[in-house]
Amino acid sequence: MEPILSARGLVKRFGRVTALDHCDFDLFPGEILGVIGDNGAGKSTLIKSLSGAEIPDEGTVTLEGETVNFISPIDARKAGIETVYQTLAMSPALAIADNMFMGREIRKKGFMGSIFRKLDHSKMQKIAHEKLTDLGIMTIQNINQAVETLSGGQRQGVAVARAAAFGSKVIIMDEPTAALGVKESRRVLDLIHDVKSRGIPIILISHNMPHVFEVSDRIHIHRLGRRLCVIQPSDFSMSDAVAFMTGAKEPPPEFGAT
Repeated sequence: MEPILSARGLVKRFGRVTALDHCDFDLFPGEILGVIGDNGAGKSTLIKSLSGAEIPDEGTVTLEGETVNFISPIDARKAGIETVYQTLAMSPALAIADNMFMGREIRKKGFMGSIFRKLDHSKMQKIAHEKLTDLGIMTIQNINQAVETLSGGQRQGVAVARAAAFGSKVIIMDEPTAALGVKESRRVLDLIHDVKSRGIPIILISHNMPHVFEVSDRIHIHRLGRRLCVIQPSDFSMSDAVAFMTGAKEPPPEFGAT
């Protein structure tokens, strides 16, 4: 099976600091790939390089076998890669539907849309409601309520629904359960499984080891700016993973950087 998203030899420097040091990466179709690493290991820079938020100094990124050169997150979105940021990247004062279509609003047909640039709010609200219903987010009664009135779990659900609605090829989730309670975290994990069941592969970046080991098919361990190894959750314990990413223990040779 060929990777749907891969990177080879990525290098990214910030002055004298090398954030990515000839890093490799592979995401296969239909899988949930956990990405873990110590603070400063380069995880965020890797994800930003894959999603267009950073431009690597060296190396290549391929999507479905084709080399891509994203110069902005908009390019990645157009190619089918959606990112759910830790900050959620939503406007609290705007309605749920407005947030889901931010930056890709649907305009009315005819001269009202082409000349007067009038938005088709009813169509956006209908699509937003359908996407939230598909993912089982039934606690939201009014699609027009402001995002700031939602709970943390509901906001995360809206962000995931937005990614699932437009991420046709890959969804990247950066710390999706950070600062959430137990019940809300469980709902987000269920949402991740729901998205996977639709055939969309997911990159999950998280410091929460139980969550990573619960939902991931494989785990990419990042250390010192490069991929140290990729492990199966069933083959190693959480303690092993922590030891690998901190350098306390070396992974077996057969798992190294594959």
